[in-house]
Amino acid sequence: MSEDLRIPAYNLSHQQRYQELIPQVQALVGGEKDLVANLANIAAALHETFRFLWVGFYLVQQDTLVLGPFQGPVACTRIAKGKGVCGTAWLERRNIIVPDVEQFPGHIACSSRSRSEIVLPAFRDGEVFLVMDVDSEELNHFSEEDERGLMEIIHIIEML
Repeated sequence: MSEDLRIPAYNLSHQQRYQELIPQVQALVGGEKDLVANLANIAAALHETFRFLWVGFYLVQQDTLVLGPFQGPVACTRIAKGKGVCGTAWLERRNIIVPDVEQFPGHIACSSRSRSEIVLPAFRDGEVFLVMDVDSEELNHFSEEDERGLMEIIHIIEML
């Protein structure tokens, strides 16, 4: 793939931006075997395409999520299983969309600018091995459209 990511136009719908971005992500990670390098490029591509406040990954290490590659403000380094949105998504093995982080019991405020969030776990050998965390400065920013698009990214990651 060329060195430059072709950023979909910001005036497109989220669905259209995901449709343009997904093949580029597949090409970007296609020849690379290093997970951290691939996650770093995926975080950058999502951040550039959607201008999210924060996009990143937490990797499972024993009983803790540990900060991995990300784009955005400084983040929490470790999150316990079942704590906050990320730890809950890991524990419950499911995607979580939070329209207003202030309304999520036990929300961990890594950035006071975060207003809404979506977290998606990725699985390897039937176990969660990382979670993707995406934050927005806007309330109620994430939809089922985002969940579908981000799930396509998760499936690419699960195949790495």
